[in-house]
Amino acid sequence: MPFDIVSLSIPGLMLFKPRIFGDNRGHFLELYKRSDFVRAGIPEYFVQDNYSRSVKGVLRGLHYQKNPRAQGKLVFCIKGEIYDVALDLRTGSPCYGKWASVTLSEENKNLLYVPAGLAHGFQAVSETAEVMYKCTEEYSPAEDRGIIWNDPDLHVPWPLPNPLMSEKDCLHPRLKDAELDFALVSP
Repeated sequence: MPFDIVSLSIPGLMLFKPRIFGDNRGHFLELYKRSDFVRAGIPEYFVQDNYSRSVKGVLRGLHYQKNPRAQGKLVFCIKGEIYDVALDLRTGSPCYGKWASVTLSEENKNLLYVPAGLAHGFQAVSETAEVMYKCTEEYSPAEDRGIIWNDPDLHVPWPLPNPLMSEKDCLHPRLKDAELDFALVSP
């Protein structure tokens, strides 16, 4: 298996650490291998790939899509470094309203799988950060939602003050006022 898989504190949230094969020419690694991801319980399909480039301080999130277009995401930082956060929105989850964070970077080459039912966001902490992520559902404006990044009930310690954000992300509600329709489904 080309990945070491670490289950994080929220059910279904997993960090994939790829095995890197390097020599004096450079390095090689697998970013996605269907059979390994299926064995880990990840859906067999991704239907959309996204790419973003952000300057230092940009904060994107916390985003999610409601059912029936809820998205799982496999996130990879190609260049630079991001502080990545996932927030559990699934009623019945022992971690409802809790968040977990990891650092993804071009150096560590880790991938984060964020299952459907979690909100996701990140902040660029390097001068620039390039991020790619695969989604299990296509983007749907009708189901697109978010949680405000600085919800005082969550206490997420974003690494950089005064983030650069889209107007849309600045208008998201607090978790207690969010429109949610998720439930934890046991594997």
